[in-house]
Amino acid sequence: MEYAYVFESERLGFRRWQASDREPFAAMNANPDVMEFFPNTLNRAESDALVDRIEAHFEEIGYGLWAVERKEDGAFIGFIGLLDVNFDISVKGATEIGWRLDQQFWKRGYAIEGAKACLDYAFQELGKTEIYSFTAALNLPSITVMERSGMEKISEFDHPRVAEGSPLKRHVLYKKDLTR
Repeated sequence: MEYAYVFESERLGFRRWQASDREPFAAMNANPDVMEFFPNTLNRAESDALVDRIEAHFEEIGYGLWAVERKEDGAFIGFIGLLDVNFDISVKGATEIGWRLDQQFWKRGYAIEGAKACLDYAFQELGKTEIYSFTAALNLPSITVMERSGMEKISEFDHPRVAEGSPLKRHVLYKKDLTR
């Protein structure tokens, strides 16, 4: 391994992004199944711009959406990480956890394992006391990850960046609170 993980779980390593991640990430973002609960897929330029924004967040805040790889073979599986909420919802300014995994790595427990490790890192290393997560109310797989990671549903809202009339407009908001 030519780089160090920022942190790891039993099967996953969390690290900053590498140039070699961009191609598989773009393929993920172009996959309609992976992007089912997002307003649209991303082309290569949009995907690369997202990686650039992720890296800028790391530089500015010190954490972000980590590139995640499977430790057994170094396969890039997607991202799991933390972002500060920067749009107008009730938890603006708070920290959220999110994930996006390549379809070939679904249904193996990686998202739940990774979310738990990321939450532990947020609480133990970053000193966070609460973390939020949200997704389209239709996104049952991500809701399952939230619940199995110990998060609790606290509300629902209409996402201000999703078009009116879209079935993805309604979102659920979950929270994990270290003080409880």
